[in-house]
Amino acid sequence: MPDDSTDLVFPARVIPLLRDLRGSDWAALVDRVLSLPEQHPDTVAFMLLVARLAHCETCTPVEYRALRGCSYCAVQALKRYRGTDEDLLRLYRQAQEEVQQTI
Repeated sequence: MPDDSTDLVFPARVIPLLRDLRGSDWAALVDRVLSLPEQHPDTVAFMLLVARLAHCETCTPVEYRALRGCSYCAVQALKRYRGTDEDLLRLYRQAQEEVQQTI
């Protein structure tokens, strides 16, 4: 699942790949986010959530995960996440609040 691009922060184009990695609550969240424009605060909050889970802030182009691309890294981060879907939704709501505070 390698990318042809070099993204250093989780890109919105990868969101559809994450839909079926968790339960129905997660899938519903992904569906909702996909129905919104990329610049919508809820989409930005979702991107922030995944960027945190995948540790995008520490990624550099010379690192292994950067060579595999954002798609692979984001999928692996969601598969490795040990919390529940409710935990993820709680983290998403926190990201929503943070985004709202910055607008």
